Amino acid sequence: MYDLVIGLGITGQSCVRYLRSQNMPVRVLDTRTNPAGLQEFKEASPEVPVHLGGWNKEWLAEARRLIVSPGVAIAQQPIAEQIALGKEVIGDVELFARAVTGSVAAITGSNAKSTVTALLGAMSVEAHRSTEVGGNFGVPALDMLEVGADIYVLELSSFQLETTYSLGAQVAAFLNVSQDHLDRYRSLADYIAAKQRIFDGCQVAVWNRDDLVTRPQGRVAREITFGVHQAADYRLDVRSGYLYRQQQRLIHVSDLSVQGHHNVLNVLSALAMAEALELPLYNSLKAAVEFKGLAHRCQLVHEANGVSWFNDSKGTNVGATLAALEGIGGATEGKLVLIAGGQGKEQDFTPLTEPVAEQVRHTLLLGVDKEKIAAVLPAGTYEFVETMHEAVTRAQALAQPGDAVLLSPACASLDMYNSYQARGEAFVAAVEEVLS
Repeated sequence: MYDLVIGLGITGQSCVRYLRSQNMPVRVLDTRTNPAGLQEFKEASPEVPVHLGGWNKEWLAEARRLIVSPGVAIAQQPIAEQIALGKEVIGDVELFARAVTGSVAAITGSNAKSTVTALLGAMSVEAHRSTEVGGNFGVPALDMLEVGADIYVLELSSFQLETTYSLGAQVAAFLNVSQDHLDRYRSLADYIAAKQRIFDGCQVAVWNRDDLVTRPQGRVAREITFGVHQAADYRLDVRSGYLYRQQQRLIHVSDLSVQGHHNVLNVLSALAMAEALELPLYNSLKAAVEFKGLAHRCQLVHEANGVSWFNDSKGTNVGATLAALEGIGGATEGKLVLIAGGQGKEQDFTPLTEPVAEQVRHTLLLGVDKEKIAAVLPAGTYEFVETMHEAVTRAQALAQPGDAVLLSPACASLDMYNSYQARGEAFVAAVEEVLS
């Protein structure tokens, strides 16, 4: 009997390394004929049998359990058949949960997961706690166990949570919801239900008072909330610009290095989680003030001729782009020139209509689903481009002093790029070339 790892990506390879370290027999199956990193994997693990290019029903039937990578939907018939037969189907985070001994802080949401994960990690380090940060962001969860830590800060996607059953985090946060991954889920309700699994067995639940679907649907021992709602434990007073912990005034938004309403909410959520981890408030506030944000997330990459250029390539869904429009648009003297488009994941782009009309001078659309975005925009307010270089060239011609150019695609990148990072890097390279 052996464990069958399905999917030979970064997560799948981390599962193989972990299982081998536990002296567990393991095989790997990937329906792709030539997954990235295949040669390097074979050189590092020549003794591990690998099946490529389709399903191997014999291997599926013989395996004692299936370890499924997040990118592989467990609803697919070959896996669903094994589930129906009673076979255990889990993911890397479940393996992590069964082995971890430190405190776990788990974070999910449609947007801002990576930012809050990084910020909470910085707060923990500032408090001189041994800290590992990763999961869906950065280091795979199982690789974090090799180092060991007092606190593990984990970004978790809905895909990872589908195959996680016993996480029991010390603190779990559900940040927000917007339409995403509807090419994988039957409905938005199914997507939300997957996110809600983060609260299973947690000691403290952190949720967004301004987004009620993030509230735990089951019973939890303790709740801490954040938002602009008057009842939030950690809240932003919009009129004064101060952040509060209940009635205690903390800092002003102008004290923060990051900009925009969405980033203030990120800080509030991280502060709420830091309280649950019993981190000193002084250290958490210091880390929040010093935090510069993440690459590819509303990142200022260039300023020239009165125009600011922002890379928000990590804006891979409509909700993320709405947050960027509000955050960058609200801080910009002029208008925005928006670059958007890519793989739409069956999203409804209608929520973009009004914010784009209010804040955007012109929209440049590229990628496979550019026409779907164009369908919700008024005629004459957009144009199609074929490449990132063409988009940047046109943006330079359209932007006026006081404006900002914002790459915030509202879409996944895989129609044109290997990742959102590669897309962001292409944008930065094009900006440097065009404006040099």
